[in-house]
Amino acid sequence: MQSLIGTGVALVTPFRTDLSIDTEALRRIVNFSIDGGIEYLVILGTTAENATLSEDEKELVIQTVIETNNGRLPLVIGVGGNNTMQVVEELKNRDLSPFIAILSVSPYYNKPTQEGIYQHFKAVAEASSIPVILYNVPSRTGSNMLPSTVLRLANDFKNIVAIKEAPGDMVQAMQLIKNKPKDFLVISGDDMVTLPMVLAGGSGVISVIAQGFPKEFSEMVRLGLNRKVDDAFKIHYLFMDCIDMIFEQGNPAGIKQVFQSLGIADNTVRLPLVKVNESLESRISQFVVKINKLA
Repeated sequence: MQSLIGTGVALVTPFRTDLSIDTEALRRIVNFSIDGGIEYLVILGTTAENATLSEDEKELVIQTVIETNNGRLPLVIGVGGNNTMQVVEELKNRDLSPFIAILSVSPYYNKPTQEGIYQHFKAVAEASSIPVILYNVPSRTGSNMLPSTVLRLANDFKNIVAIKEAPGDMVQAMQLIKNKPKDFLVISGDDMVTLPMVLAGGSGVISVIAQGFPKEFSEMVRLGLNRKVDDAFKIHYLFMDCIDMIFEQGNPAGIKQVFQSLGIADNTVRLPLVKVNESLESRISQFVVKINKLA
């Protein structure tokens, strides 16, 4: 899965002020990310406000991204949930041919045991016709997928090829990297620890901030993969404050404010999320101006 090495972006779903999907803004975001040098696109991840989209809206997002991408970059699609039977049913019925892999989040809210997580992803792996990227994000799911469970899945199912690891725990990440099967990829799901994870042996990132600053963030990851440590950390430290800012009042409210400041898309989100407040809007806008001046 060499296509998954480097920087992927978890695309937002831009909305107009009337809360309808802004397909033209979505096209601009896709082109902006591609032109900035990222390696692959992730459709309908949690950053896409997937939980607030109807099935028809999800199809609109998928088709808009596929058409805009026009075969330029590999595509990954989010297929996950806390109802295993429903996830399996979607995998059996959805056309997965445009995608190189699915990104499947660990079941949320139910708080399954490690055995429950294993059995869930066993069912997912057996139902999926394409490779599976596990997604561990305890801050959202309420349960942590332990390295022992991840390694068990990686060794038992050849089509489980990677994990998007987002607990923000470098010790856990290093345990995975140290003990993983040779070709299994450990991908950062946390923008702040992306570079340390890459330097420890990780394969890159599925990023939120990279869609707002694709040129800079993807270059940082490439520098890290090539062990050009000093140059990579210059970019890392430049973006640390902004990474904090875009998650300060929830995701994707922060990155949508980046897009508004760039003039690419409106900062509208759907309830229960709300826009960032005026203070954070000002700070993000000032950072965008600063980066544009440096460019």
